[in-house]
Amino acid sequence: MDNKLKLSFTVITIIIGFMVAIQFQTVKEPVVRDTRDIWELREALLKEKEANSSLYGEMRSVEAKLEQYKTEQESSPEQALKETWEELRSEIGLTEKRGPGLILTIEPAMEEVLLGEKVQNVSPELLERLVNELNLYDAEDISIDGHRLVNTSVIRDINGETKVDGNSIREIPFEVKVLTKDLKAAKDLYSRMQVARSVEDFFIDNLRVSISKPLEEVVLPPYQETIRVRLMEPVNERGGDD
Repeated sequence: MDNKLKLSFTVITIIIGFMVAIQFQTVKEPVVRDTRDIWELREALLKEKEANSSLYGEMRSVEAKLEQYKTEQESSPEQALKETWEELRSEIGLTEKRGPGLILTIEPAMEEVLLGEKVQNVSPELLERLVNELNLYDAEDISIDGHRLVNTSVIRDINGETKVDGNSIREIPFEVKVLTKDLKAAKDLYSRMQVARSVEDFFIDNLRVSISKPLEEVVLPPYQETIRVRLMEPVNERGGDD
């Protein structure tokens, strides 16, 4: 056997050994399979389709608004600007808003009432968990004890009092109002909140969250505080630095 043949044989042997090793590793560590049943997969697929449909709907809505704005701007720039301003005010929470949703009532647990004990406060951490879970389940707008939440809202403890954007929550019970996209979304949110972890956490602090049936109309007040815009500068129309 000459050297060239030996070299070829060695290379072939190495390749075969490498393939066998890969096959053994594949048998030893099989790919993790999706163990969800057919109904869970169908539900996940349906949610993805709904999400895609919602995104397409929003895209069409934005495109329609752009076309409408262009048309109105040509015919009546002042009216187009006014309508855009009002729409923006509504989007950021500066106007009263109505629609389907739920009302959650934070109140003392019945056991505490029977014992004659009074719950003095609700922690900001509990409220933050509740708000996060509501947003996770597609809440559109939220108010806490009559105070509208916006993107810049802060819930925190100041001198032993829980405050929402500086407004104290002084009395229990109080209401958390939630708006949803439509009545179906309100029903879905109701079902999810029945078994929500955040709702269970309130009971540890001797509080109970009572959830209303889905309502056709819930009214949220406008945001009353001043919205401070930071880290933004007006555009220089001339495009220069001066």
